[in-house]
Amino acid sequence: MAMQPAEIEALIKSALPDAEVTIEDLAGDGDHYAAKVVSASFRGISRVKQHQIVYAALQGRMGGVLHALALQTSAPE
Repeated sequence: MAMQPAEIEALIKSALPDAEVTIEDLAGDGDHYAAKVVSASFRGISRVKQHQIVYAALQGRMGGVLHALALQTSAPE
């Protein structure tokens, strides 16, 4: 069962309400996505921690319903 981009975005925004989220379907199969997430919550924390926050927002779907997610995270400039 594949995830829809809107569902991924909604999960991320539920954990990071201020986030600007862009989702791209990389393979057209609903299993391989790229996400760009920009949030003030990321300011001052490591890239690894930023990615952990996004993965936690996906509530265990990563590696199951969602096969692959390439992440690009940052704080607003």
